[in-house]
Amino acid sequence: MNKTIVSTSVATVLTLASFGALADGPNFYGRLDLTVSNSDNGFTTQNKKDGTVLENNFSHLGVKGTERITDGATLIYQMEFQVENTTDTGSSDPFKARNTFLGIKAHAGTVLVGRNDTVFKKSEGGVDLFGNSNADIDRMLTGQTRAADGITYYSPKIADMFTINATYLMDDNYEDTDEDMYAVSAVFGDKKLKKQGYYAAVAYNKAISGVDAIRGVAQVKLGDFKVGGLYQQTEKTTDSAIDGSTYFVNVAYNLNGVNLKAEFGKDDAGFGKYYKNSVGAPTATSDIDITQFTVGADYKVSKSTMVYGHYAMYEGEHVVADAKVDLEDENVFTVGVRYNF
Repeated sequence: MNKTIVSTSVATVLTLASFGALADGPNFYGRLDLTVSNSDNGFTTQNKKDGTVLENNFSHLGVKGTERITDGATLIYQMEFQVENTTDTGSSDPFKARNTFLGIKAHAGTVLVGRNDTVFKKSEGGVDLFGNSNADIDRMLTGQTRAADGITYYSPKIADMFTINATYLMDDNYEDTDEDMYAVSAVFGDKKLKKQGYYAAVAYNKAISGVDAIRGVAQVKLGDFKVGGLYQQTEKTTDSAIDGSTYFVNVAYNLNGVNLKAEFGKDDAGFGKYYKNSVGAPTATSDIDITQFTVGADYKVSKSTMVYGHYAMYEGEHVVADAKVDLEDENVFTVGVRYNF
């Protein structure tokens, strides 16, 4: 009897140990990111409200993990949900869908099925210095899409230099378009600028979010400086006469742990949230000219907690009935705290 109990106990321990060696997770994680912001018109704030407001910058909860299913293949899973119950965003739904997928990682690359950032969006790397805030690059350009009903592929690193990546959306799930919807990218270096001190990417977006677009991104680390830029040419899928270009250049400097940042941008396309929220959709005769400038800083007070602040300015003009008309300026001051767990 004792031998049976001992044998069973040993077998159970070995089984658990074996499973532990094969699986990593599920791991629970999340983020709380809250700011106090003051804006002239609310064109770029998360809840589109002017004055002094609280903003929830994509706080979220998630669970993820991996499990080895063969010697050469690993199952990958993630379920992530945006949490909206800290501020009034105009919706009674406290949760929104974020990247949620099931996939396989093998020697030939990684395939994910479900909802995910397109590889066009991911091509930004770390160049969006004010990402997930009211100064995110999507205030000036489009293509920052998180799409459901999709298949994403990431290649292994080729020649230890670059990867080839693709997103394909199941077009039968999108009844409002007859276009094939996909994105492809080639990525060089390291977006965190650690393994390599540079990052570069080229990407193409076809019909996803109703636009065709091409993008180039570059960022380099030079001592305590990070210098980067992005250029994008965009046209409306259903009307190629509605098109334009957008570019950003920025720099970050690490001053004794304080990350100082500055960014300048220009846009003549009008697909970004600033133009959309202030005027509406661009037309073939809009003749848009927008300038954006942002300065800010962030500081990690601990491994999991960061405090930050920035000032963002947007101004421009467009053509209405053959006459140039100034857009309403947007000036936004923001201070916030981000906590990861």
